[in-house]
This record gives sequence, structure tokens and C-alpha cells, in this order.
Amino acid sequence: MNADTIFAVASGAGHAAIAVMRLSGPECHVILAALCGRIPAPRRASLRRLHDDEGAELDRAMVVWLPGPGSYTGEDAAEFYLHGGRAVLSGVADALVRLGARPAEPGEFTRRAFLNGRMDLTECEAVHDLVAAETEAQRRQALRQLDGALGSLYRVWADRLRLLLAQQEALIDFPDEELPPEVEAQVVEEMRALRSEIAAHLDDNRRGERLRDGLVFAVTGAPNVGKSSLVNALAERDVAIVSATPGTTRDALETRVVLGGVPVTLVDTAGLRDTTDQIEAEGVRRARARAAAADLVIEVVETDAPENHASVCVANKLDLGRPVPAGAIGVSALTGEGLATLRDRLAAAARSLTESSGPPPLTQARHRSALHETAARLAGAQEADLPELRAEDLRLALRAVGRITGSVGVEDILDTLFARFCIGK
Repeated sequence: MNADTIFAVASGAGHAAIAVMRLSGPECHVILAALCGRIPAPRRASLRRLHDDEGAELDRAMVVWLPGPGSYTGEDAAEFYLHGGRAVLSGVADALVRLGARPAEPGEFTRRAFLNGRMDLTECEAVHDLVAAETEAQRRQALRQLDGALGSLYRVWADRLRLLLAQQEALIDFPDEELPPEVEAQVVEEMRALRSEIAAHLDDNRRGERLRDGLVFAVTGAPNVGKSSLVNALAERDVAIVSATPGTTRDALETRVVLGGVPVTLVDTAGLRDTTDQIEAEGVRRARARAAAADLVIEVVETDAPENHASVCVANKLDLGRPVPAGAIGVSALTGEGLATLRDRLAAAARSLTESSGPPPLTQARHRSALHETAARLAGAQEADLPELRAEDLRLALRAVGRITGSVGVEDILDTLFARFCIGK
């Protein structure tokens, strides 16, 4: 794949004043010279007239020549800052194909950066997360991972496992030598300490994954207590039908909002009550299931105290002069009274569920799976009766950590990982 020279539009779709087209690969300098007449100075934006292979002018564009290995992909690369018209983009793309380049596949630029050693897999995943970030909190998390904080942690653990394996191999290869007795004790203690650190890293309440994917807050309560009105007020748009007739909401309705810098899906559920209506009963069943799986439950009540001890209790319809139960937040979805207090409470809950201190949090299910395997292998090494079995468990633990950063055994996941990327990245 790296033998091809690839190109793609890296800017967004639709009309724009400027569009960015990227080019990378072994024939990049030849193609660039053909388009521009001569190659611009490296790493300087140069104004050039672009011509196709028949000499027809395509555009006047800013061109940046990025010789490898000091480029995003590690290969010779170039960027064209073109006028954003579709005819311009189509003409330049056709010219690139005739000159020997081909359109890039999704994620192919970043995949080449990984294959050429410009970044590890955790940094590649951070690129995807940064492009997909909806909120400031997601952006900060992705940038921290892109800076290598997570990869550095895993490489330190890999180095420690490598040293443990070397010490264990020495105990196997030189059984008759007078190795200090504390060597084996140090191996056992270091295995215990490393396993403890990994366990603490895994015991994070999935904060990084929650921030990356977004939280789910389920809005529950009896029929006609104002759940749909509250969801509409929090979303600041009409998401759900509001009616005085109990049981209007039959299925779970979802809308995306941002609370405390965290993306949150609000789920408006069917009113909870006993009913003989089969459709409404199914809605109640789904409502209970969504509440059980939600990160936080917002229970809407009228005058009674909450029955389910929900994380957040809300008494709607303050405009009707109803008393607010103890522990509830009084609001009026109609007038807006109390909504600011409720938003602050929900934002604090969203931050509490996603903020982390210390080492960077886990952000991917595959990281978690690999670390669970690492911890299990370390446990096996601690319990191994034979030194050879202990060494094998340490070797497998090292391999599991290496799969996270991409240093070993990642061929089977590359296609899946990079297929999620947008074209041009």
C-alpha cells in the first residue's frame, strides 16, 4: 500500500473559500513538479499556478512541500490550499490521477504515519477522537492522548515487563550460578506492584470511555409529571410531544445536549405505571431498562418524595404553586424557573462521572481488554509453580501491552481501527 502515492481532500464537504488537498507517497515530488512546474522550497507556503498534464491551468493555489521523514505520514508529502469550488477540486483530482496518484482510503494518511513510526496506535486513536470531538472536555482528553501521555504510560509498563522477563530468564538459564537470592524476591514483588498499578488504572469507572462516547441521562417518573416538557426545556427545542393526556410518550426519545463540557444523551421515557395497554406496557418496560443502564437517572416527581432514590430528583411545575419535596430541585419547564440550578447540578454530575486525575484515562475498549489480559497473565506468573511457566506468562503479558501501542501483533486490528477514520486523515 505504501508504494502508492495517495491524495484526498482533507477539509470539510460543501462550498468553502479554501479547500485543502493532501498528497503523500514516493512519487509525490514528481507529481508536485508536474503540477507546479517546479518544486517549492520545503516547508514554506508558496503561491503557484497549477497545470494539468496537457498544460491547462487548474487553479492558483498555495502549495506546501513537506519532504519526508519530517511530515505527518513520514513520507514525501504536499498540501494544496485550493479555491473551494467543486470544479477546481475535480480538476485537480483528475490531474493527480493522470499523474499516477490514487484517492486515499479512510484513515490511510494516519495509517501510514503509524507504519512509518511517526505515532503509535494510541496516538492514532487520539487523532480520530480529536476530529470527532464535540466538546471542550473531549478535545482536552484527545489532545492529552495525542501528546503521547497514554502511550508513554504503557511503554513504561512494557519496559518493566521486559526487565522482569530478562531477570526471570536469567534465573532459568543460570540455575547453578550464585545469583543473589533477592533477585527472585524482587521479581515477585515487582510483578505484584505492576499488577496493582494496572488494576488501579482499570478501576476508573470508565471515565475516559464515558467522556469519549458521551453519557446517558434517563428522565423517568409517573405519567404526566412533565418529563417531556423538562427534556424540551433542557434541550432548548421541541424534542418530545407534550400533552395533558397521560401516557403520551410510548417509546424512549433521545436528544443530545452538552452539560459541563460533556456530551449527554437525554432519554425521555414512558411514564412508569401499571397498565393493561400492551404498547404502553412495552414502553414502561423499555423505560425501566433505559434507567437501569443509564449513567444517571433524573426522576421527575410532583409532590411526593422520590421512590427510587434517583441520582437527581426534580419537582416540575413550580408555576402551579406545588410544594417541592425534600431533596428535590424545583423547576418550571414552562417559565424556566429553577432550570439554571438544575443545569448546574447536572453539569456537576457529568463532570464528576468523567473527570480524572493522575495518569491519563483509558479511552478504548481494546485498551481495557488488553490490560485485563496483562493483569491475568501477571496473576498467572505469580502463581506459577515452574520458572519456565512464569517466564511464559510474563512474555504473554508483555505481548498484551504491546498490542495497545502497536509494537506487536496488531495486523488483525489495523483494518478495523482505521476504517473508522474520515477520508483525508
